[in-house]
Parts: sequence; C-alpha cells; structure tokens
Amino acid sequence: MKKWQLLSSAALLTMTLTACNSEKATDEQSAKDMAEVTEKAQFPITLTDALDKEITLEKAPQRIITLTPSNTEILFGLGLNDEIIAVNDNDTYPEEALTKESVGGMEFNLEQIIGLQPDLVLAHESGMYSFNEQAIAQLESVGIPVYVVKDAKTFEETYETIEQIGQLTNKEQEAKEMIASIKEGIEEIEVKVADLEEKSVFIVVGTDPDLYAAGEETFISEMLDVLNVENAVPELGWPMYSSEQFVNSNPDVILVTYESDMAAIEKNDAYAEMDAVKNGKVKLVDGDTTSRQGPRIVEGIESIGAAIYPEVFNE
Repeated sequence: MKKWQLLSSAALLTMTLTACNSEKATDEQSAKDMAEVTEKAQFPITLTDALDKEITLEKAPQRIITLTPSNTEILFGLGLNDEIIAVNDNDTYPEEALTKESVGGMEFNLEQIIGLQPDLVLAHESGMYSFNEQAIAQLESVGIPVYVVKDAKTFEETYETIEQIGQLTNKEQEAKEMIASIKEGIEEIEVKVADLEEKSVFIVVGTDPDLYAAGEETFISEMLDVLNVENAVPELGWPMYSSEQFVNSNPDVILVTYESDMAAIEKNDAYAEMDAVKNGKVKLVDGDTTSRQGPRIVEGIESIGAAIYPEVFNE
C-alpha cells in the first residue's frame, strides 16, 4: 500500500473513532437529560391518601418523617436512608432506623415534628387513634404535607402502598422491583409446600386477659393461604375466643406472636388436652415480619412455615 493510502486509512480510522466517541457521549448526555426530564415530569404530584385527602408535592421530598414501622421499612427498602430524618419509637428494623431521631410512639410530639421541618410526614391509618385529623391539620397549617397510608389487609393492598410511597418519593422503579421480589419469593414458597399434607393452625394474638385470634381476611391469614394451611379460625378479623371455643378448635399447630402468650397456653391446665399442646406444637413466630405490611412479607411467611413444617423450612 502506498504512503498516501496509509495516511488516508489512518485519517479515516481516526475520524470514525472520533465520531463513535462523540455519538457515545451524545447518547449518554441524552440519557441523562431524559432522566432529568422524567424526574421533573413526575412532579408536582398529587395523590389521595387513606383519609380521602389529596396532598400535592412540588418535588421529591428530601426530609421525611415516618410514623409507623411498616412505612419505615418500605422507605429504607427503597433506598431513602438519607432522606429519613426521624422515625417512631416502635421501629426496630433495619438497624439504621435505631440511629434516627424519634418523634414518639403511642403519642407524637408535634412541636418536635414541626421543628424538624420535614417536607413529608408518612402517617398510617391504623395509628389514627394517636395521630388524628386535628394533628394532621396542625401540621398542614404550617405547610407540612401529611400522607396517611392505608392499613393494608392483603398483599395486594400492600403492593399498592409500596407503589404510592414510591410515587411520592420518586422511587417508582425501586418500588416495582421491591414488589417483583416479594412476588417471586411467594411463588417459590408455594412450590415448596405444594405437596405437603395440609395442617390446621390457630394463631393467637393475645391472651391477657382474653384470648384473641387471627381470623380470615387478615394479613397474617393470607400468609397461611400461601403455605396451603387451614386457618382454624373461620371468623373474619380478630375474634375473641372463650377457653371452650379454643379447646374445641383443636388445631394441629398453635402459633403465637408474643412469648408471654406461649407460656400462658402451655401452662394453662384448661388447654392441656389439646393436640398441639400435648405434641409440643405451640410455636412462637416473628411478630414483626408477620404483621408489618412491607418488604419483609416473605420473611414472615417463612417464619410461619418454619414453625409448621420445620423439616422443610429449616433445611
């Protein structure tokens, strides 16, 4: 090849590489610009909460206060560690939640909340006895938006909550991924228990002074459904049971979420002839993961599964 042809080829290669690099840089910049446009397009955002109240956020919140453990777990799960400026007394997970300032538990310190200057407070429908509409009105009167999350009774309602919190915090993609992960975990458990012999289970949620149970159409009962287990409590919600009713239910397994309830059942002579008591099938399950409507649903199901089918879940 002649010298001028070599020079020409080299020049052409240089021009081609330059064009490719330029095109790559342009594509990267376009992707960045698109992401910024997408974020701006999501805000302002208006959502209706559990009290049928609309709240509008002009931009993604940077200072969030969470008033219930399930909301806290969702926020941390979405990667909002830095945006969470305060939590509540009942938060136990993740560990980083314990390092955050707390604004109360049964009752909340409104002056403290106002002083922290949050741009979003996430409340919960189940906590309206301690954080009522008057408290919400007081915060909103000084420009602090309050979103009340619905008290989810099912997995589907929990998914909706995760989606809503994802929208409010500009974490929609992360919310979708969280939901997909939960669903995948549930499907894996369903496959694991598909051929197991069905058992009946009675879930005790309190014994002092009366015995209360978890009936149908409750969050924890749906966990039993995933495990292909019969709920020995056919009533809806959280019925109170007499000692006679409890004994007559005679389930294969009795589950409790508090250690004190376990002792109250095992040491009560009235329950001594129940099959579960005689066979050592009164089991303690994790009260947090089986009751919090958040990202640890699969862990809650596995906690129950390990109590009922230890040979399968403790492998």
